[in-house]
Amino acid sequence: MLEELKKIREAMTPKPAPPPPKGLWAEFMDFIGKAGVLGLAIGFIMGTYIGKVVSALVQDMIMPIPGALIPGGEWRKAVISLPVGQGLNFAVGDFVGVIVDFLIVALVVFMIARYARRMGL
Repeated sequence: MLEELKKIREAMTPKPAPPPPKGLWAEFMDFIGKAGVLGLAIGFIMGTYIGKVVSALVQDMIMPIPGALIPGGEWRKAVISLPVGQGLNFAVGDFVGVIVDFLIVALVVFMIARYARRMGL
């Protein structure tokens, strides 16, 4: 019984960490492998270009629809002016346009993430 307890103690005792790799190159490669830096870099680059694709989708394919439905079509240039001092100009159209862009981009990103989750990615 005492022998079994000693075996259990040895199994439960944490092993010392392996010695760090020797040399700058080996340490760098260890860092790349363990920290997942390569995967993070690929994700960042892909995210940048997917962002460009989604922005192009919103600007070129979706946003012309409200522009065609609103008389004049220049709703992004709408300004509210108040006669205070030299005059206050609020670019309401641009602000609303940015909010609409954000909501559409968020919806597209949500749909992509939802599809990826269903595909098991």
